[in-house]
Amino acid sequence: MLNIFTFFSHPLPFAERFHLIKQAGFDGVSLWWGDDDTDQDFELQPELARAAGLAIENIHVPFFTVNQLWSDSPLGNAVLSYYLQCIDDCADHSIPAMVMHACFGALLSPVNELGLARFGEIANHAEKRGVNVAIENLRATNEHAAYVLEHIDTPRLGLCYDSGHWHACKDKSPQFDFLARFGHRLMALHLHDNHGVDDDHILPFNGTIDWPTQIQAIAQTGRSAVPTTLEFSTDYEGFAPEEHLAQAYIRSKQLDGIRNT
Repeated sequence: MLNIFTFFSHPLPFAERFHLIKQAGFDGVSLWWGDDDTDQDFELQPELARAAGLAIENIHVPFFTVNQLWSDSPLGNAVLSYYLQCIDDCADHSIPAMVMHACFGALLSPVNELGLARFGEIANHAEKRGVNVAIENLRATNEHAAYVLEHIDTPRLGLCYDSGHWHACKDKSPQFDFLARFGHRLMALHLHDNHGVDDDHILPFNGTIDWPTQIQAIAQTGRSAVPTTLEFSTDYEGFAPEEHLAQAYIRSKQLDGIRNT
């Protein structure tokens, strides 16, 4: 199954975006579940995506306030309530999973029992609603994500592996090789490329990731049911949306071919 994150660089109305994604050959989508990058009602996405013939793999929830989960403050409880509601949104829209960050940015609280307890509540609520929650590895700070995955062992909480984030940080943080440590709990993929320094979010094979080695590592997790999903948001200058998506589909087929050999 070949999927794509719906924000593929070109700002378009949802209905047109989904039509072009399906026309390019993709089977499904991952949705951004927030209104911070569009004036459209993001909750219309599930209906519009399915009308275009696309499956919905997961939602990616906003992460700008996630650090509050590690803070002993009323805002931390409000942020927890927000993520519990996102799980409810998944269940109500028949979406099987949500992707979230365990932290954001550089100014972080240390990992602590309060934050872990709040992620425990998220995992418990996910179990009650029958929704998976995938914690994403990041390019700068991964201690919080590793802490959560190490201490909360439930089938409803797992890993969203981001290839670009790992490639940009692997030389600085080799201890956070999430595929090696948590690949058996893989729930989602964010596949994109960069040049090993910045989080460029360019198409696979346009950067310096060794894709045969990367895809082999993904295949070795044994999680073959997890779709091959692109998440790119740059590298599109000079291309019409249709052309960009056509290139993306070709790259997806290449990756999926490597994965299934």
